[in-house]
Amino acid sequence: MNAKTTKIIYWTGAVLTSLWFGTSGIFELTKNPLVWEITQQLGYPAHFIYLLGVLKLSGVITLLIPNKLLRLKEWVFAGVFFDIIFAFFSKLAVLGFAATLDAIIAFVMVSVTYAMFRKLYSATYSVNQF
Repeated sequence: MNAKTTKIIYWTGAVLTSLWFGTSGIFELTKNPLVWEITQQLGYPAHFIYLLGVLKLSGVITLLIPNKLLRLKEWVFAGVFFDIIFAFFSKLAVLGFAATLDAIIAFVMVSVTYAMFRKLYSATYSVNQF
């Protein structure tokens, strides 16, 4: 796969991830009933939902800054993976397997995006680029 294709796949994934998690973050901060009801049904407290919203929007901003904050982007990807994994297992335990479809799709999408990120920036960043 050439560099242009890798960049297209990465930026498509980064934008889709940002739309997904940005929308979720906004819904969490604005107390959207759909998001709040499900999240509280899963057992998460209100203060945690607000924190998720803030962290998701911060991560989205970081992901969309081109060629900067590469080490921080690694942390954003880690946070997104943790969010997806916790969502998957929480939904599986409380709502059943059918409710985990969104987490499975998000996991595949973010995995491909992260693989393209690593291909584009294969540890070429230094400590000074944080």
